[in-house]
Amino acid sequence: MKIRIVLNDRKAYIDLLLLADEQESMIDKYLERGEMFVLDDNGVKAECVVTKEADGVCEIKNIAVMPEFQRKGYGKRLIDFLFTYYNDCNLMLVGTGDVPSSLNFYKKCGFTESHRIKNFFTDNYDHPMFEDGIQLIDMVYLKRER
Repeated sequence: MKIRIVLNDRKAYIDLLLLADEQESMIDKYLERGEMFVLDDNGVKAECVVTKEADGVCEIKNIAVMPEFQRKGYGKRLIDFLFTYYNDCNLMLVGTGDVPSSLNFYKKCGFTESHRIKNFFTDNYDHPMFEDGIQLIDMVYLKRER
């Protein structure tokens, strides 16, 4: 297994990016200003995009695991890698929908709830979004401190 940074042709991974953020215009807002990583284990299994928001503050903007490889530890490995790679990051943020499966994943990775942005998904996306049959309305921000 190898995790590598993607410097060029990030749109080659658009199908995987769209698993975590299903509107391409929203991905375009952070894709070029962030750093992208892919986890390769006999083929790409997962990806993430991270932005630096301030000194010591990073945000996971997109993290996705190929559906057939979910719940096998790849997402957690990526997050653990990020804390090693960004050794100057004292606070890692991630925003997600208010869905138990997503919130539980991040909590298992050491995140706790930070704050919420009311109506984020309904105000910023051009269509209703659903995860696990639940309509996404508010963005839940979680944090993990070093």
